[in-house]
Amino acid sequence: MGTPLTNERFENLLTAAANSAVHLESRDAYMADASFTRWQETGVVAKDANDEWWISTVGKAVERGVRVRRARIVSEPLSSYSRWLWACTPSVNLAAGEVVRWLPRHRTAGLVIPPADFWVFDSSVLVWNHFTGDGEWASNEVTRDPALAELCSSAFESVWERAVDHQEYRPV
Repeated sequence: MGTPLTNERFENLLTAAANSAVHLESRDAYMADASFTRWQETGVVAKDANDEWWISTVGKAVERGVRVRRARIVSEPLSSYSRWLWACTPSVNLAAGEVVRWLPRHRTAGLVIPPADFWVFDSSVLVWNHFTGDGEWASNEVTRDPALAELCSSAFESVWERAVDHQEYRPV
């Protein structure tokens, strides 16, 4: 199924992007990490080294003119993990220059959405993100298949049109 999308591999893909990078997240929980656990215990959002790397890496792409957008499909009421993501978004994603929107799952009726999370770079490079049932990373697949990249780009845009900007979205 592929090798992990390491920071280095992701950075290479983002560096090669000239115009856009879009990311669709559709799970209510992913692998737990120390930052999430700390937030559960204290309610405090604390950035770690990976967050700083993200802000720097994505920030450089945005500075060169790459539009980085992330859409999150979420069940309401939000899971603890999704609440944590919402709390972290200003200090990590928005700080990096991403534009983030949220789409409540009940508003997805009629949309055709791939069953796995993905990234699409410049509407031509597609990265599938596969997770286990409990949210742990399983694998990634990178493809340059134009039909699949277009399918996912179109799915992303349909979600994006319905989704609510992070600044306006209030967790339920």
